[in-house]
Amino acid sequence: MDKTDKIWLNGKMVNWADAKVHVLAHALNYGTGVFEGIRVYNTPKGPAIFRLKDHVKRLMDGCKVVGIELVFDGKEYGFDDIAEAIKQTVRENKDVDYVKPCIFLSGEEVGINPTNVPVSMSVTAVHMGEYLGKGADKGAKIVTSSWQRPDNLCSPAGAKVNGAYITSCLAKKEALSHGASEAVMLNSNGYIAECTGENIFIYRQGKIQTPDPSNSILQGITRNSIIQVARDLGYTVEETNISRIELLTADEVWMTGTAAEVAPVTYMDERPIGSGEIGPVAKEIRSKFADIVRGKDPKYEAWLDYVN
Repeated sequence: MDKTDKIWLNGKMVNWADAKVHVLAHALNYGTGVFEGIRVYNTPKGPAIFRLKDHVKRLMDGCKVVGIELVFDGKEYGFDDIAEAIKQTVRENKDVDYVKPCIFLSGEEVGINPTNVPVSMSVTAVHMGEYLGKGADKGAKIVTSSWQRPDNLCSPAGAKVNGAYITSCLAKKEALSHGASEAVMLNSNGYIAECTGENIFIYRQGKIQTPDPSNSILQGITRNSIIQVARDLGYTVEETNISRIELLTADEVWMTGTAAEVAPVTYMDERPIGSGEIGPVAKEIRSKFADIVRGKDPKYEAWLDYVN
C-alpha cells in the first residue's frame, strides 16, 4: 500500500499524518465501527469508482445494524453526502486505486456501552496494487483455516463491522505462515463460508456454485457482480452449501472481493485444483470483469461512478 496526501475526516480534508483519534476512542478499544473497501479504476472517461452507490448503501445499512447515527461534528450526513465525501477524497489524491470509508465511535470512553459516544467518519484513499501480492495472477494458493467464520449468532456477519475482522486477521496470518496467500474459513455447520476478505466460487459438473447467504457470508458487491456477469455469459450459477471436499475436488476455484477482484485459486491445502492451472471459466470471467471496471463494456456502465 502506498500512502496518499489527504484524508477526509468529519467534513474536512486533512494531511495524512494529522488524521488521528484518541487512544481511548471506543472503536479502537472495542471495534465499534463499520467500513467499506471500494476500488477506483482508470477509464477513458477518467477515474471511476466501482459500484459506489451499492457500497454507500451497505455502509449505511451496517451503521443501522450496529446502531451508529450518521452525525459527525454536529452535522447529519445522508447518502449523497457520504458518496460525495468519497469522490472528493479520490479527487484530492493522486494514483488512487482503493478507497476506504469508515464510520466509527471516536469518543473517549472506558466501557463497552456504545450509547451516546461521539461518531466520526474518515475516508482514506491509497494505491493498493495487487492485494494478494506478486504471482497471484498466475493462481493463488489457499489453506483451510483453523479459525471458524463467526456466524450470525456471534456477530452481524452480513455487515463489515470493524471488530468482527479479528478472525479474518488471525486466519490471514495463519495462511501466510503456511506459505499460502489466503485462507478459507468454514462455518459452524462445517460448510465453506468465505476467505478472510473474499467470497469464493467453484466450477464443477458444468455449474458455478458459491455459498449462499445462510452460510454466514458477507454478501459481497463483487460477488454479486460476478454472479450477474457469469449468468450474462450463459453460465448456471447456484447459491448453495459447499463442503470442503467439493471445494478440493472442483474443476476450478476462484475468489472475489473488492481488493482481490477476481482471483483464481490453483492450490488448496497443498493439493492442485483441477489441473493446477487457471481454468477457462475463471479466465473468461476475470477478463470480462476487467473490461467492465475499466469502462470497456457499455452494458455495465451503470456500475461506474465517475469522479470528475
